[in-house]
Amino acid sequence: MDKKPESISMQFANNALLPMLYGEDDKNLLKIEKSFGVVATSRGNMLALTGEPHAVHTSREILQGLYNKLESGAEISSSQVDAAIRMANPKPNGNGKHARRPISSAFSIKTLKKTIQPYSAMQAEYMEALGGYDMVFALGPAGTGKTYLAVAQAVALFLAQKVDRVILSRPAVEAGEKLGFLPGDLKEKIDPYLRPLYDALFDMIPAERVAKHIENGEIEVAPLAFMRGRTLSNAYVILDEAQNTTPTQMKMFLTRLGENSRMVITGDLSQTDLPRDVKSGLSDAIKKVENIEGIKCVRFSDADIVRHNLAAKIVQAYEEYEKKKRSS
Repeated sequence: MDKKPESISMQFANNALLPMLYGEDDKNLLKIEKSFGVVATSRGNMLALTGEPHAVHTSREILQGLYNKLESGAEISSSQVDAAIRMANPKPNGNGKHARRPISSAFSIKTLKKTIQPYSAMQAEYMEALGGYDMVFALGPAGTGKTYLAVAQAVALFLAQKVDRVILSRPAVEAGEKLGFLPGDLKEKIDPYLRPLYDALFDMIPAERVAKHIENGEIEVAPLAFMRGRTLSNAYVILDEAQNTTPTQMKMFLTRLGENSRMVITGDLSQTDLPRDVKSGLSDAIKKVENIEGIKCVRFSDADIVRHNLAAKIVQAYEEYEKKKRSS
């Protein structure tokens, strides 16, 4: 039996902030209406919300939170509105179940250039894991913030002098890869593969400081092959695109963990670029180490994609196509 519709009113003290709150052509209100099945009616500085009681109260909390940001002098973007909706109304996970526990949106990571807050409930859970575990695996599609948030946490701990070094790595240049045909020296050959890691750094630390830290060896961006034979102590170590490691490479990397160090391993098991007869080291490692105390595995789904809405729809379309292909 459906619950009886409820109507509540909101009153905002500063009319000048309402165009930004509601969005151009009321697009922010329309997003909330569509997401929660409510009807929003504005008149002057009053806003009426009508719909199922829980949806109405959730919509009010979102709008009040966004208004408070505006009142404090901050701006709100379309992506922040989307984030507020996701945080309040997490979509089903990969099994079609609403299995996530509610997590506070108060989690944040401070870097020199910005303060980063979660854009989804699973991002909040991931940020909590990054702060509480020495080794974290983050699995899921591109656009969920796996690498970006890991780099942010690494930068925050480095700036707070809780680690001496930040080491960012990808399995981009390995013994079996043929890069000799590319122009330039080794650094010029591998930099394009590592560019996403540089981009994340530049988004959090001024470029000149990044260059200085790299020159001093305090920040290292290197291919996975450079990790062999090392013990990584007093460091925050990130392995990105880990689905493209072999089991031998993954074991080598995981056993580099030294004293007072943390590791984050990110990857998307649906995007493995290895030869068909080579097993993914990420898949192999998860099966073997996930249940070890001190290790946390966070699984994102396409519902957690925080890029353009089309990105999530594209991922879903590919997954549906693959499912049909396998069943036919």
